[in-house]
Amino acid sequence: MEDNQLIALYWARDESAIQETDRKYGAYCFKISMNILTSREDAEECVSDTWLRAWDTMPPEKPGSLRAYLGRIARNLSISLYRKLHAQKRFSGMETLLSELDDCIPDNNSTESVLENQEITEVLNRWLENLDARDRILFVRRYWYGDAARDLARAAGMTQGQLSGKMYRLREQLRHYLEQEGILL
Repeated sequence: MEDNQLIALYWARDESAIQETDRKYGAYCFKISMNILTSREDAEECVSDTWLRAWDTMPPEKPGSLRAYLGRIARNLSISLYRKLHAQKRFSGMETLLSELDDCIPDNNSTESVLENQEITEVLNRWLENLDARDRILFVRRYWYGDAARDLARAAGMTQGQLSGKMYRLREQLRHYLEQEGILL
């Protein structure tokens, strides 16, 4: 089923939208959640919550890319659940992944930050567009999808050390780019 047909089902409040969405995007959203949470049960819960959030937000939302929209919901719900489950604790997995970006992109939760976040998103998208395809894929797979460094290194034909160095250089490039664009860190 095409995305525009799925969105139309949500707008028509047709409950089959959830089943069709799960059929088309279930594995995709599960992979995102599983990479973050590493628990099958928690990932399944986040995927179910993703369908509920999609149901609650469409309408009024009419996403241009349903895949990206659902992926963002699944990712945000997974990160929220991860933080809830690991409050007051430090674990190397997702905590390390999130902390790697702290120097580049600050975590602001104030009302004022909404406009700043939109600006950061636009600048980040421009930066990603200027990367070569391989670096863009590595960056997005690591920091959006949460792919494990060892898996990503293997897929890219690199050692983990080479990948680590590459990710460090990309984060530094991003930090400098954000500063050049007037984004205060």
